[in-house]
Amino acid sequence: MRYPEKLRAGAVIGLVSPSSPISEERQEECCKVMTSLGFRVKKADNISASKGGYMAGEEKLRGEWINRMFADPEVEAIFCIRGGDGANRIIPYIDLDVVRNNPKIFQGYSDITSLHLLFGQECDLVTFHGPMISSNVVDKFDEETKQAFFESLTAEDEYTYFAPKGMPIGVAREGYGEGEMTGGNLTVLCASVGTPYEIDTKGKILFIEEIGEHIGNLDRHVYQLKNAGLLDEVKGIVLGQFARCDVDEEGFDMTRVILDAIGDMDIPVMYNIQSGHDFPMITLPMGAVCQMDTETKTIKFKVER
Repeated sequence: MRYPEKLRAGAVIGLVSPSSPISEERQEECCKVMTSLGFRVKKADNISASKGGYMAGEEKLRGEWINRMFADPEVEAIFCIRGGDGANRIIPYIDLDVVRNNPKIFQGYSDITSLHLLFGQECDLVTFHGPMISSNVVDKFDEETKQAFFESLTAEDEYTYFAPKGMPIGVAREGYGEGEMTGGNLTVLCASVGTPYEIDTKGKILFIEEIGEHIGNLDRHVYQLKNAGLLDEVKGIVLGQFARCDVDEEGFDMTRVILDAIGDMDIPVMYNIQSGHDFPMITLPMGAVCQMDTETKTIKFKVER
């Protein structure tokens, strides 16, 4: 896997919307906040376009803007404006050779999980599950989110997940695991099953997060992965934020579902990792080699350029 070059002060940032749109007014706010952080901005022209009200224009156009931003020699990093819906539609329109030949920072989460899987598995590119400009940076770029954002994108040899204050790492099953991290939004991961872009979990650390789902739906998704054999050879599981996810009985939550699903597998399971649809939103480098150690309660990533 290739870790992209570090984010430079004053870099040109490409703003894209592979999933859902935002308003023209919100676009301006996004550009202003990036400028205030010291960056220059190039933005795709589909950010406020609409197809069906939930997609930022035609899938071909959304895919072509990804290609343009990777191909543009001035653009050093590509940040997604927001998630939403429809990123899986653009996959056929992405030129993977362009991505392979122009590795650079690509960041987002939620529906962007489709592209993390694509770029990691098809292009050997480390991407970043982290804050999006409209969803996070404009209104609530808290200090812990901001610190992790910059540390992850400028790390030299190692990047360490630091638990935000009052949000300690939880241990559901002890052990040590090492492997490339993969995963993201649980619903999107499950949507990849049975496609040419199905998530590859063999020998990897699996990260999962979700928003607004009842425990029964979370259970259904986890067991889809299990029944597809996609939990059989993971080296560890990291559970992120499950924002506004409801349970029916106290204690029977996502951690319990995962422990049921893996049975007596001898792998570490950590939870309460603050990455997903809530705040703080700590960046995780997808595809980087992850070392998770429950004894020291640490999650570290190797930076290999």
